[in-house]
Amino acid sequence: MDALTHLFQGFGAAILPVNLLFAGIGVLLGTAVGVLPGIGPALTVALLLPVTFQLDPGGSLIMFAGIYYGGMYGGSTTAILLNTPGEAASVVTALEGNRMARSGRGGPALATAALGSFVAALIATAGLAFLAPWLVKVAVRFGPWDYFGLMLIAFVTVSATFGSSPLRGLTSLALGLWLGLIGIDQLTGQTRLTFGVPNLFDGIEVTTLAVGLFAIGEALYVVSRHAFAPEKPIPIKGSVWMTRADWGRSWKPWLRGAAIGFPIGALPAGGAEIPTFLSYTAERKLSRHPEEFGQGAIEGVAGPEAANNASAAGSLVPLLTLGLPTSATAAVMLAGFQQYNIQPGPLLFVQHADLVWALIASLFIANVMLLVLNLPLVGLWVQLLRIPMPWLYAGILVFATMGTIAANPSVVELLLLSGFGVVGFIMRRYDYPVAPVIVGLILGPMADSQLRRALQMSLGDPMVLFQHPGSAIMIVIAVLALLAPFLFRGLARLRKEED
Repeated sequence: MDALTHLFQGFGAAILPVNLLFAGIGVLLGTAVGVLPGIGPALTVALLLPVTFQLDPGGSLIMFAGIYYGGMYGGSTTAILLNTPGEAASVVTALEGNRMARSGRGGPALATAALGSFVAALIATAGLAFLAPWLVKVAVRFGPWDYFGLMLIAFVTVSATFGSSPLRGLTSLALGLWLGLIGIDQLTGQTRLTFGVPNLFDGIEVTTLAVGLFAIGEALYVVSRHAFAPEKPIPIKGSVWMTRADWGRSWKPWLRGAAIGFPIGALPAGGAEIPTFLSYTAERKLSRHPEEFGQGAIEGVAGPEAANNASAAGSLVPLLTLGLPTSATAAVMLAGFQQYNIQPGPLLFVQHADLVWALIASLFIANVMLLVLNLPLVGLWVQLLRIPMPWLYAGILVFATMGTIAANPSVVELLLLSGFGVVGFIMRRYDYPVAPVIVGLILGPMADSQLRRALQMSLGDPMVLFQHPGSAIMIVIAVLALLAPFLFRGLARLRKEED
């Protein structure tokens, strides 16, 4: 009941006219940028991160809620009409959605994606509101050794989940951890790795790193990869609305997708790719029309889109309650909190209770706005797909640079942004994941301070990490998660040799 009371108080703040305006702007911006080809939710949030810098924390985070959900919705439009998934989680949507569009049913495909996103996000946000306070009660009992064990799990799972190999993920994480060491040591007051540059005394700005790696790096990579031939979206023929048969075939996949996506998204090793594929497989097995799969089955759009958005809301559970990002988008969201010196975690619900509950309430409002605004505006989003690629990515470069410099006006910041953009391009060129770098920069200093606190309390005895059951279990889980991909790969090779 406490959660319900806090949620009603959050709605009281979220429905203020200025906050409704921020949520509406966030939804429109998030959808408008997210619908552009090749731009996923993580890049959308990173690109718009500097826009919110001048706002107060409440308005900024409420706008972020709209950007977050808008960016998630936008990816389905490009997947269906252009067969160009903005991120890995939209790949499954493209399988059936693009087939539906080619057969003249692009409207119902977009409608079931939007409605499925709405239903799943509504269920998952309710789950967030009622699960988060319970998880906070558990987390407030953590000691520094427990936090260190939890962050080890985050480091390993993020490194193993993203990218084509765990080794590349760990390499990206190591880069982020190294960047996190730059600045003044909070315990000793000594400068580390600043090379005598005063601008580095406060450390690397997460906003600069996120925009450089995601926006600048992506633009440079896309430019290097293509001599752009204009891609034409498939025109929407007939009605956008679903028939009664479409409704009958969609509502169960929406619910199943939400049930699959939310719990997996809430896990430290979550992410949206796994639940979307699981949802697609489940719908294919449960469908009364299995022969339509691969030809444009509406269940193959409804289920995965619901799982994708439920997973996105689920990823906010570990982010808000433990300060652990489980996806690239959540990592950039964490940067959004930190630009106001707000650290997500158990104390967030105590120190900033009004802020966090207004944010959760605004997720419900943004979800409704997304449905009300976007279904009538499908034609407008389709027109955005006609923007020539050179203009699009040139605009991204200018927008990202101007936003970052407006937030941190300095030559050093501009040089860092350019350098991180080149690093992001190289990482994409050689298939190194970007998200672990952000996670390493944000969580690295926290893990460092928690480990040192634990060692100070034990007079330098490292066995303190194994003397407490919680931290010992989490360290074992982290080691198993680190070794598992290598063991599975070795077993696969042995089987091939035997065959």
